[in-house]
Amino acid sequence: MIIRVSEDGQYEVPSSLLDELNVIDNRIVDLVAEEKKDEYRTELSKLIGMVRSNGRKLDDDEIRESDIILPPEDLTLNEAREIFTGEGIFED
Repeated sequence: MIIRVSEDGQYEVPSSLLDELNVIDNRIVDLVAEEKKDEYRTELSKLIGMVRSNGRKLDDDEIRESDIILPPEDLTLNEAREIFTGEGIFED
């Protein structure tokens, strides 16, 4: 699976990681709805960090279609309200 982290690049991530990423994604949806800014930021950093540490970063000239696009780490809570709703970024 190819995941793009906005402002960072693309990562090839093993499918076995998707369930764990989905759990964090769902937690972020709840935190955004509850307007818990600090906890939201922590979980977003954790989500992006897992992609970076478990994925293989693609070279800039190795552009492939992304299956999922994650926002940048500096996404504000207000901006997150538009992205982290319903099922979030990862489908359940």
